Amino acid sequence: HTSSAMLRRVMKISRQLGSTMHWLCPLVVWSGVALALPTDRDQPIRISADSAIRDEQAGETRYEGNVVLTQGSLRITAEQLTLEHQDERTDLIVATGNPATLEQTPETDKQPVRAEAGQIEYRRNEDSITLIESARIEQDGAVVMGAVIDYQISAQRVTASSGDTAGGDNRRVEMIIPPNAMERPESESD
Repeated sequence: HTSSAMLRRVMKISRQLGSTMHWLCPLVVWSGVALALPTDRDQPIRISADSAIRDEQAGETRYEGNVVLTQGSLRITAEQLTLEHQDERTDLIVATGNPATLEQTPETDKQPVRAEAGQIEYRRNEDSITLIESARIEQDGAVVMGAVIDYQISAQRVTASSGDTAGGDNRRVEMIIPPNAMERPESESD
């Protein structure tokens, strides 16, 4: 194999792992950017829970107990979902559970992206989503796992870490790359 062929394969794997992170895009519905199925953002957001509390002074709405949020193909389940508001805008969304889960179809012809963590945070002002505590993302057989997975949406940059801080779960980063990701298209012959 030539070094350029090897580089093309590495680039392909990077793109596929990057597309695995597109599960994060549906949460951007709160910022008005459509990065999920085109029809998802036109769908109503539905939240069901055992209880809901809106605290205007604290700028917070909290849903507790068997929380399910759906919008089109997006489905988030959690024990608690908190929306922090500033100036009538939601700036922080936090889903917690054992685990909190997210599933969404990024494109019509793509498999759903499945993610889970003890906590899922979407920070609108920072344009980022963070999975904390036993984080896992899976799509098309590709899996990324770690204590913390951070996704900078506008930069399309994913960082997975072992969370080796005091009190962290110290889970090493692990990636599973399916065999088809290593296949070389016929146009890449040596």
